Amino acid sequence: MSELNPSTEDFAALLEESFTHTDLYEGAVVKGIVVAIEKDLAVIDVGLKVEGRVPLKEFGAKGRDGEMAIGTEVEVYLERVENALGEAVLSREKARREESWVRLEVAFEANEKVTGQIFNQVKGGFTVDLDGAVAFLPRSQVDIRPVRDVTPLMHTPQPFQILKMDKRRGNIVVSRRVVLEETRAEQRSELVQSLEEGQTVEGVVKNITDYGAFVDLGGIDGLLHVTDIAWRRINHPSEVLTIGQTVKVQIIRVNQETHRISLGMKQLETDPWDGIEAKYPVDAKFTGRVTNITDYGAFVELEPGIEGLIHVSEMSWTKKNVHPGKIVATSQEVEVMILEVDPVKRRISLGLKQTLQNPWDAFAEQYPANTEVEGEVKNKTEFGLFIGLDGDVDGMVHLSDLDWNRPGEQVIEEYKKGDMVKAIVLDVDVDKERISLGIKQLGGDPMESGAAGEIRKNSVVTCEVIELTDGGLNVKIADSDLTAFIRRADLARERGDQRPERFAVGEKFDARITQFDKKTRRVTASIKALEISEEKEAVAQYGSSDSGASLGDILAAAMNKAGTDEE
Repeated sequence: MSELNPSTEDFAALLEESFTHTDLYEGAVVKGIVVAIEKDLAVIDVGLKVEGRVPLKEFGAKGRDGEMAIGTEVEVYLERVENALGEAVLSREKARREESWVRLEVAFEANEKVTGQIFNQVKGGFTVDLDGAVAFLPRSQVDIRPVRDVTPLMHTPQPFQILKMDKRRGNIVVSRRVVLEETRAEQRSELVQSLEEGQTVEGVVKNITDYGAFVDLGGIDGLLHVTDIAWRRINHPSEVLTIGQTVKVQIIRVNQETHRISLGMKQLETDPWDGIEAKYPVDAKFTGRVTNITDYGAFVELEPGIEGLIHVSEMSWTKKNVHPGKIVATSQEVEVMILEVDPVKRRISLGLKQTLQNPWDAFAEQYPANTEVEGEVKNKTEFGLFIGLDGDVDGMVHLSDLDWNRPGEQVIEEYKKGDMVKAIVLDVDVDKERISLGIKQLGGDPMESGAAGEIRKNSVVTCEVIELTDGGLNVKIADSDLTAFIRRADLARERGDQRPERFAVGEKFDARITQFDKKTRRVTASIKALEISEEKEAVAQYGSSDSGASLGDILAAAMNKAGTDEE
């Protein structure tokens, strides 16, 4: 009877044992037996004298296909031993998740890849099913390059690398990109080792940038620089390449350490610079197309792959400080002359102005020396005037060629920019590109013209006072455009009469020329010299100091004789 009716002590012991088992299994994965199937639920006995119900869909394919049978042993997660209905609260999903966490922790510690499926999109990325455990896949970790459409990747088993695990928070972060990079690195290493410099291969244009194009060689990309696409100038790779285009390229360089590969397309074609000197001899003229304009000149394509430079100094005979873009335009057809060919440096120097007539040659032919020209004052400088002339050339009038008598520094102030002036061509230096003009030459040399042509040293001339100075008189010589200077000491023989204030502007008198230098254009006169010479003539004609006659008597006799002759 004692076995059928246990004592109070025995019941207490059994109850305590029951609670002990409850503490042991609650919150853990336990094994159970399917004891019944009720519609879409499986009734499972977990051995604690209570049963629990689990939706068949939590068993995956087995539950959906009806393979779950009574007596099947399964593992479930025991959340609570007994709920309000007296049943155990079980979960197959949580059991799978617990099992997965254990396996994932092992894989994470060993840095091994795990298999999962992308099944949903969330903010910032996607969720991945790792056989029961849900992980987060950041958008940046989906692929090596940004992927616009992830649909083809969803619900497909594929490898992932666990980046982070936090069981307390239930967080797992995975990456698909890391796996792809490792796989790609292995493929790149194998492919790079199989490539050799000089080898010709085919590839597909994968990306185009300003400086070139990336070509996929079958798992590894090579850079096709813009300068290696063609022998001719290419401003942007998109001019000749498109994404997805299959191209044949040559391996130029391979870096086994960095896996960088340099490719070339032009190397598969004949170098147009071979025999360039015979093809483009110096001084020959050719027609080309302007391809590029810079501050220092313009590049002209003579043929595909062959370009020459017209330096800014060789663009125009007359436009010296003008930007090349104001002389030629891109794509313009121009005639040029070959100035120099350097096959080593692969440079050709071209001239544009050499195909046109030198304007200084043309000017010299049309306007020889002593020809009168007319032009506009373009500029005034400290040494003269610049005059604009026919043929877009300038001539210069030096200060010394502005006026015969007055200083050039004084005369130049009478001219202003924009004035139309006439001048005489004095000289044209074609090599130095200089044209010398003269304005004073328009009226002829006053020292050569009219009465001035008869004046020599010791000539007696009539002078008219035009200015009084402390040092003497400035006078104009009658019947000429000449001016002369009489020093104070030459104003009279007697010292007391050597005073400029004795004279008045406009007063006329005779004087003797004491200096007449055409080279220095210096003319001086002397009243004193004239008086002395007249005295000598009178003494010679009417007496001498030895005859006893005084100088006053001799001069009086000379004057009387002069008066008698006049009568």
